[in-house]
Amino acid sequence: MYSVDVDDSKVITVSGGRHRVSYAVDGSLMNPLEAFYAVLASCAAVYAKKECKTMGIPAAGIRIGCKPFAGHGGPLTLSRFRTEVSFPETFSAEQRQRVLQAISECAVKKIVQAGAEIAFSVSETATTAAAA
Repeated sequence: MYSVDVDDSKVITVSGGRHRVSYAVDGSLMNPLEAFYAVLASCAAVYAKKECKTMGIPAAGIRIGCKPFAGHGGPLTLSRFRTEVSFPETFSAEQRQRVLQAISECAVKKIVQAGAEIAFSVSETATTAAAA
């Protein structure tokens, strides 16, 4: 479960289990859309690190750059997301290919690509109504 206590500040802090993440509406921190793009980049890094661990080699020195491209509908539509990976010279061609393949398996990317049919709902809870 993820929760947010809304106030009048410019910062939005989301709690989820043991972790907290903050966003902002004034540009001082990432906004939620920027954070979504950051999640795609970090998912690529997770899969790169996992593959390096599987191969028994250090992941240090891998650099992943990601760039979203808006669709015809403007900045709220994502038509393309480019991920570019650079490797240290010590990586062989086979190791590079394995890492690139692993990155292509990113779970977050796959959810977005599949166009998951998610049923979103918004409702008032009894405790919120009683507190108001």
